[in-house]
Amino acid sequence: MIHKILGDKPTKLFLVLSSFFVANALIAECIGGKLFSLEKVFGMTPVPFSLLGEDGLTYTLTCGVLLWPFEFIMTDIVNEYYGPKAVRRISYTAIGLICYAFVMFYLAIGIPADTSFWTGSQQQNGIPDMQSAFSGIFGQGMWIIAGSLVAFLVSQLVDVWVFQKIKRVTGERKVWLRATGSTVVSQLVDSFIVLYIAFKIGKDWSYQRVLAICLVNYSYKFVMAIVLTPLIYLIEKIMDTYLGEQTSKEMKLAAMSKEEA
Repeated sequence: MIHKILGDKPTKLFLVLSSFFVANALIAECIGGKLFSLEKVFGMTPVPFSLLGEDGLTYTLTCGVLLWPFEFIMTDIVNEYYGPKAVRRISYTAIGLICYAFVMFYLAIGIPADTSFWTGSQQQNGIPDMQSAFSGIFGQGMWIIAGSLVAFLVSQLVDVWVFQKIKRVTGERKVWLRATGSTVVSQLVDSFIVLYIAFKIGKDWSYQRVLAICLVNYSYKFVMAIVLTPLIYLIEKIMDTYLGEQTSKEMKLAAMSKEEA
């Protein structure tokens, strides 16, 4: 029986997609503590600008945003072939495993370090205290973690809802519309919620500053949603070839007919 289940192509494909989804989400959370300059990535000098009365803004982003666009693509792909229930299931799984990971991170931080060797083992590389470095990398603030997890869950549910609403109108046509449309809406929700919880509630920033930084971050995510739209067609083509035209069509029709509740 187990061999029959694991040999089923839709099942194997779901395992691959859900594994990538969960791993991608966890990696994004882990690397999200590093900030980078988008301008410098393209060899440009950052030029500060003003928005909503907030001065000195630049495209300084977290490394986590490099992976989140792919997360929303996976959401749309799973939604297209397996339906909203499957998206919710892998989203809850991802959140549960991220919470588990952070608990393990904090336990690891609290374990007494080896001061005889490890803490000073990277001094020659400019890291005088490995325990401090380890804590700084894995010990993200609780408000940031809470904001990120809540934003992830809510934006996923919004993405599923918008995707299904558009698909019920367009049917099998206009994949780009439901995929990109659901992503640009959910990414706006994601950008605002994480900043609101992490910095409005956590650090009492003004609404003006939260909104200004939200719009800066969202502008990047919006552009990426448009740029990566062709990738959805490529992935669907690969999946259709793997599953076979008939199976693929049946899965899409079944996914569309499933209730959203």
